Amino acid sequence: MVPILAVSLVMWVLIFNRVWFMRTLYVKNISRTRAGELVRLNQRPADRYKGANSLLVREFLARRTRDSDLDGYILDETVMGICTSLDRYLAAIRVLSAVAPLLGLLGTVVGMMHTFEVITVFGTGNARAMAGGISVALITTQTGLMVAIPGLYMAGWLTRRSRNLKNRISATGIYLRRFI
Repeated sequence: MVPILAVSLVMWVLIFNRVWFMRTLYVKNISRTRAGELVRLNQRPADRYKGANSLLVREFLARRTRDSDLDGYILDETVMGICTSLDRYLAAIRVLSAVAPLLGLLGTVVGMMHTFEVITVFGTGNARAMAGGISVALITTQTGLMVAIPGLYMAGWLTRRSRNLKNRISATGIYLRRFI
């Protein structure tokens, strides 16, 4: 049970990290046209804007050189960097949610081994002793599934959210090319 609970704790910390990060990219965003104006005027967005477009403009303007060819590459690299940061920890969340039922299966095997040990020592006449091993087997299986199912759901949800944000950021990057 301890490894399953440890996997669950790490997985949920990563999930909350990603939810918080992606939420900040959705709220308090500037429009694409406003982002274009800011790039054309070489002005940073106000600090109260934390969304994806304002992050893109901020990072691009911090590295801008005023050479249009080089700035195009810098813009592309900035878009790729932000898109890469969106996928951070998603693979780990998927792996941890896939490991949880396997750890539950391991607990099932341990519980059944305990049951067979009881049968070897006492025979099949001691149902109370056999119930302890069967109980361990069922509880670990259930716990592994209870950790895995929400984890897989959240991994899928975060992947879709990441894909939507990457599409938005890429579209804004393409739009900003005309203002370089």
